[in-house]
This record gives sequence, structure tokens and C-alpha cells, in this order.
Amino acid sequence: MRLRCGFWLFLLLSCWLNVAAQSTAPSFTVVPLGVKGGLAENNLSAYLVAPAGSTRYVCLDAGTVYSGVEKAVANKVFAAPAGDVVRINIKAYLISHAHLDHVAGLLLNAPDDTPKSIYGLENCLTTIQNDYFNWQAWPNFGNGGNPPALGKYHLRTLVPQQEAAIENTPLWVQAFPLSHGKPYQSAAFLVRHQNSYLLYLGDTGADAVEQSHNLYAVWQAVQPLVKARQLKAIFIEASYPNEQPEKQLFGHLTPTWLMTEMQALSQLTGPAALRGLPVVVTHIKPTPGNEATIKKQLQEANKLQLKLVFPEQGQPLKF
Repeated sequence: MRLRCGFWLFLLLSCWLNVAAQSTAPSFTVVPLGVKGGLAENNLSAYLVAPAGSTRYVCLDAGTVYSGVEKAVANKVFAAPAGDVVRINIKAYLISHAHLDHVAGLLLNAPDDTPKSIYGLENCLTTIQNDYFNWQAWPNFGNGGNPPALGKYHLRTLVPQQEAAIENTPLWVQAFPLSHGKPYQSAAFLVRHQNSYLLYLGDTGADAVEQSHNLYAVWQAVQPLVKARQLKAIFIEASYPNEQPEKQLFGHLTPTWLMTEMQALSQLTGPAALRGLPVVVTHIKPTPGNEATIKKQLQEANKLQLKLVFPEQGQPLKF
């Protein structure tokens, strides 16, 4: 009898440990290729994302690509040369908007890249095709526009809030329009693998400043995922410190406005649901003194007890 009881206790404990391990195991690997919001041209917005254990990455924005991969190789994130990682491991690009600090790396690497898809909202892809891939600013590596179209990149338009598979990866994505200083548009991407999600926001102003409801629409969409602990992290910008005049934000967030938006999300989820949620702070302008000030202001305003993450180029993150 004692042997039987001991066996069943051992079996129950093993099952519990297995479930606990699964619930705490990371769902995604993120490799920041660039984390700054300007000035540092070798460290501009770009984040590789893959399911944990996979080497099939999508690149969220592409301000800096090759230099960031070199940093990751130096940190032993990748064993292959940087050029091979760009050509082989990056399977697709998701571009939030076509400002140069979000697309320069894609453009500069295009001659040596392999065929793949670029996903984005319609106006973003139109700018990439017509203003960059036009045989004047750059050769036409797209699949439309001024002939001859080389067709290396297939530009795939995302319909807002309609989930689409990301080619050659096990990932899916939904896009949401954002206001980046009227009338300019940016996008948020909700990336899914199985039942786990990451939310990446491109450049955005606060709803109150932009006089829009774009961010609120995003919060409404993700609130059930936050409650269910399926949303593993939010990537959101804080470009300027609080001292920046509102009329000079140019469609960006400060620590105060970032936390205002997190409060808006908490009103939908309840504050407890956000406690410990990783919030990756992106796009900090590297003006001297900015980064330290923004970090301090965010930490002081973190009443929701978010897990604030400040990414470093080439240093992998697990969520």
C-alpha cells in the first residue's frame, strides 16, 4: 500500500512539475537589432522575433539590420556569419511605417538579401514601393512600381485587425493603425504563435494628443489576452522625457503619456492583470541625458508595477 501511495504521489508531483515548467517556459525569443529613436544610425528600431527554439525570424521594423546582427553574433546569439543570418534566418519583414529610421537597414541590405515578403499597412507599402523602390532613390526590389520590377520582395498588404500568416514562419500577425503625428500613420503588430502573443507598437502619439482612438482600439483588442496571461510582452516607445513640449512630440510618447496609455489598458483589464507584465521601452532618442531621464521618469511613474525592460542591441530577450 505504501509503495502504491508513493508511486501515485510521485506521478502527481511529476505532472505538476511538468505543467509548471510549461507555464513558465518562454514562448518567444526576441533579438533587438536596433533600439534607439534616431541619431545613432547603427542602432535604429529593429527586432527579430521567433517562437522559442526556432531560428525562423520575422523582423519587426528594419532601421538597423546588419550591424545589429553583427552585435548578436558577437554575443553568441548566432553561430553563423551576419550575412548568412540576414539572408537565411530573417524570413520576412513587418514594417510599421516607412520613415528611414525604420526601413534603412532593409533598403541597404536589399542587394545581398534573399527573396522574402514585406508586410505592412497599405500606405506604408505604397511609400516603400513608390518612394524607395523606384529606380531613383533605390533599385526596384519590389514586385510593382517602375519597371523593371526585380521582385526580390513581395509587398503584402495587411488588412487592419485581420489576422494573416507570416510566410515561411509559424507566426501570425494582426495590424492596427496608429497615429504618428497627424496625418502620418504608423502601425501596431500583434504577433501570435499558437496561444501566445507579443504586441509591438511602431511610433505613436498618445490618443489624447493625437485626438484619436487608435491606441484604445489596440487596448480593447488585447485586453482579453492580458487577462488570460497570453500576452507575453508589449513593445512601446518613449522617445522624449516629460519636459518635451507637447507641440514638439511629433507623434511620440513621453514617460507620462506611456503610463497614461497603460492606465487606459488597466481600466479594461483591471490593474492586477498588468502587474509584472513585461513592457519593453523602445525608440528612446539618444540625445545626451535623455535615456537616464526617461528611465528614471518611467520607474517613478510605474504605479501599475509593470516589468519595465530596456533592450540592448544584440542582447536576446525571452518572453
